[in-house]
Amino acid sequence: MNILEVKNLNIRDVKSGNEIIYNSSFKLKQGSCLAIVGESGSGKSVTCKSIMRLNTSSLRQSGDILFNGENLNHLSEKEMRRKRGRNLYMIMQNGMSAFDPSCVIGIHVKETLSQHFGWNHNVIDGKIKNAMESVMLKNPSEILNKYPYQLSGGMLQRMMIALGFVLEPDIMIADEPTTSLDTISQFEVVEQFIKVRERMDCSMIFVSHDLGVVKKIADYVLVMKDGKIIERGNTQSIFSDAQHEYTKYLISTKEELSNHFKKMMGRSYLAEN
Repeated sequence: MNILEVKNLNIRDVKSGNEIIYNSSFKLKQGSCLAIVGESGSGKSVTCKSIMRLNTSSLRQSGDILFNGENLNHLSEKEMRRKRGRNLYMIMQNGMSAFDPSCVIGIHVKETLSQHFGWNHNVIDGKIKNAMESVMLKNPSEILNKYPYQLSGGMLQRMMIALGFVLEPDIMIADEPTTSLDTISQFEVVEQFIKVRERMDCSMIFVSHDLGVVKKIADYVLVMKDGKIIERGNTQSIFSDAQHEYTKYLISTKEELSNHFKKMMGRSYLAEN
C-alpha cells in the first residue's frame, strides 16, 4: 500500500520564470524508506518542502500530492497545519529555522505536543526527555530551558529528531539530517532512525548526499539531477547495477572517497607505530 503518491509535480519560480522541478512522480510505500540523492541544487529539498507545502510563495507547485488518498495541494493552510507534525514531520537542514527564536526550546516543544495530543506538562516532559536522551542529548532539562541561538546546529538537529520521535508521524521527512553532526554522532542518529522505523512502522523520505548512509537505511532510491528524476529503483539494484551515467558517477565518487579515507587511515596507523 502506498501512503504517499506524488504525480506530475512541477515547481516554477514565478519571479525568474525558471522551472525548478520537472514533472516528478514517485510513490512511498507504507513502512518503507525512500532516499532522494543528488548533488546540491538538484531539487531534493524543494521536492520535500512541496510535500509539506513549505516552499516560499514565489515557488508555485502543480500536480497531485496524495497522502492516504487525500490531495494535499487542495487543502487550505489551516488544514495543512493540522497535518504538519502529527501526520507529516520534516527535519530540516537548518535547525535554527525550525524553532521560534523568541522562546526557549521547551516552550516550543510543549506547544507542539499539546496542540497535537493535549498531553499535560508531566507527560510531555517525560516523553521529550526520553527522546532527547535517545539521540545523545545530555542534560535535557538544561537544554529545554535554552533559546535556539544558545545551541549548536548539531544540537538543534538532534532536538528536531527527538521531537519527531515523540510525535510518531505517519511520514517523517529527513532533509540531510546528519549534516551538522560529527562522524560518531551521524552513526548514532542513523541508528536511531532505523530503530524508530522498526518501533512505529514509520514511512520515511531520507534526503542525503552521503551514499553510505543511504545504503544503510533506504529501501528505495530516487536519483535527481537538475530538477528531474533520472533513475529509481531498490537500493541494492541502484548500487550494484546503476543504469544512468550520473548515478554511476555518484557511486564511484563515494567509493573513491571511502578508499582514499581508508588509505589515509592506514598510513596514519603505520606512522604512529
